[in-house]
Amino acid sequence: MRIIVDVMSGDNAPLELIKGVCASAAENADVEYTLVGDTEVINEVSKENGLDISRFGIIHASDVIKMEDDPITAVRSRPDASMIKGLKALAAGEGDAFVSAGNTGALFTGASLIVKRAAGVRRTAIGALLPMDPPVLLLDAGANITVDASYLEQFAVMGTAYMRAIHGVESPRVGLLNNGSEECKGTALQLEAYKLLSECESINFVGNVEGNMVMGNKCDVLVTDGYTGNILLKGIEGMGKMMLLTMKELFYTNIKTKIAALLLKKELGGIKKKFDASEYGGAPILGVAKPVIKSHGSSKEKAFKNALRQAIFCARTGMSDDISAAVKALAESKKKAAGEQESSENN
Repeated sequence: MRIIVDVMSGDNAPLELIKGVCASAAENADVEYTLVGDTEVINEVSKENGLDISRFGIIHASDVIKMEDDPITAVRSRPDASMIKGLKALAAGEGDAFVSAGNTGALFTGASLIVKRAAGVRRTAIGALLPMDPPVLLLDAGANITVDASYLEQFAVMGTAYMRAIHGVESPRVGLLNNGSEECKGTALQLEAYKLLSECESINFVGNVEGNMVMGNKCDVLVTDGYTGNILLKGIEGMGKMMLLTMKELFYTNIKTKIAALLLKKELGGIKKKFDASEYGGAPILGVAKPVIKSHGSSKEKAFKNALRQAIFCARTGMSDDISAAVKALAESKKKAAGEQESSENN
């Protein structure tokens, strides 16, 4: 297995990303890695920081797509960018998965145009694992600003296949993000989506899920449009950081609270880990023909190593093939249902 890694994109590139690859390699002796970026810079940074990259391949890329660059323009006009070269290498069969901490829009666009969507997939989507216990897969987390009900149905099917393959959830519960739990709540989009999801035999639909219910173990997969999903994701991440900061300030107030912190060090560490988004590392772009993982733009060694772990899991489990098969089965069931309805009407 070979993982292709863009080590030039992101806020902490290339040092922290190369460190993440080295950490991943230390835990996965059977995995090969190809670094994509400026060869001279990669070798210089690695040498200065005592990082052994002798076992890694390198694809030279002289350009880098910045966070502020327009996604579509960048994908179409920057062939020498590390992200584009990495995606092209994946599409050409030079690796089994690709990881980048770069421009989300460019990665999403590039994955769809270069690696291509899996057969039958109408829209790819970013799947973010919300830092909860158990984790909740949010689809879409920011790629598709506007969607229709059929897209949300397909997101539900893809999310179900992902949670089953990667997290071993036998029958993932699917929820529809809404402003009320009642069937009659929401805009025309939510009302139509609720009907489609209720009738979809490929998923375990549990109904509408309100924002305050997301953290209550109500579902394993949460579907919504990318605009709403991204706001929810950023809100949860911000709340988690605020809670951790508040607890830290509380336990460092005086001698008594500092002693309490020492006594509860293990338990506090568990709480921090539960709300730490870096534990999951990366968000898969579901619906692409091969695994593409988006690591957070601010990723450091730990988060990037965990994003690589995601890529390895996705490649090993054949997650992309599972999603393609699930989407194909959905299309076939709809075709069969339409045929049966037509036959009934004719009779």
